Amino acid sequence: MKVIFRVDASLQMGTGHLMRCLTLANELKQQNHEIVFICRDLTDNLNLFIKYPVLALPKNDNFQSDGLYLNWLGATQEQDAQQTIKAIPKNTDLLIVDSYALDEIWHKKLRPYTKKIMVIDDLADRQFDCDVLLNQNLGTQIEDYKDKVPNDCELLLSCDYALLRPEFSNLREKALIKRQNTKEIKNILISMGGFDLTNKTYEILQDISDNLNIVVVLGGSSPHNKMIISYAKDKENIKVLIDVDNISELMFDADLAIGAGGSTSWERCCLGLPTLLYVSAENQRKIAENLERLDAVKIVDNLKVNLQNILNNLHFWQAMSENAQTVCDGIGVKRIKI
Repeated sequence: MKVIFRVDASLQMGTGHLMRCLTLANELKQQNHEIVFICRDLTDNLNLFIKYPVLALPKNDNFQSDGLYLNWLGATQEQDAQQTIKAIPKNTDLLIVDSYALDEIWHKKLRPYTKKIMVIDDLADRQFDCDVLLNQNLGTQIEDYKDKVPNDCELLLSCDYALLRPEFSNLREKALIKRQNTKEIKNILISMGGFDLTNKTYEILQDISDNLNIVVVLGGSSPHNKMIISYAKDKENIKVLIDVDNISELMFDADLAIGAGGSTSWERCCLGLPTLLYVSAENQRKIAENLERLDAVKIVDNLKVNLQNILNNLHFWQAMSENAQTVCDGIGVKRIKI
């Protein structure tokens, strides 16, 4: 089968949409499907990072919209649809779309150019014209998509379908044993996503004492990297890493994560890593609140207080780890059959 992904990454929207599509692409490649990406040439895109053929849609620096997600898209739905139609290879079997800005208007325009359409979504806030819809988020239910998808649309819902790379499921058993044997919280992993626009990482570092071992993970295009590196250079307890390819190992080594919501939440849960969670974007709020309701994370309101509470209460930490483990087993991508 020829499988085409329509997805973007940029400074504004971050990297999560692209990363989960790459995870799915890798699995489909293992199944001997042909993979191609269609991505817009946005500011700080990661098109060069993609190890598959990439068909680039043109950049439009003058585009402005009142809608946040259309600004992320960098075009109207109609413009994007026409440009995608020009780019999409002939004889496409499956078009996989991961964009909050695209709805049934776009899907209907692309229908003649592919045998099937699959949508990856988080929000359930619009109409879809697709054959398969995947929403990997905790608490997602069939009712969320009532009257929003065709009657024959296949719904793949909840963390059973979380798109995690195999490295996480491979480490899961070992990680859970490690959590059971942890007697002291000493190692902290800070990761605020691929682009930390508000420099939350720097703020967090101000609130953590020097007796903890800290690993900071940053994306190469994150705008405040020089400041973080400069701050950490004279501090022996802080290690700054950029564009890592071993985040599963870093999560394994950590006793506690401080980070943003979004797709990385399922990675931490798979490895039973307790997390102090920042809601860095409104579309992450439902995920964060559902995780906190399960006592799998603690949403940060006061980092110093939240951190001290968990450092002083190993039973609370252990319960959080045990609850997180139940959320995601890490093999969701294996459950997706096309």
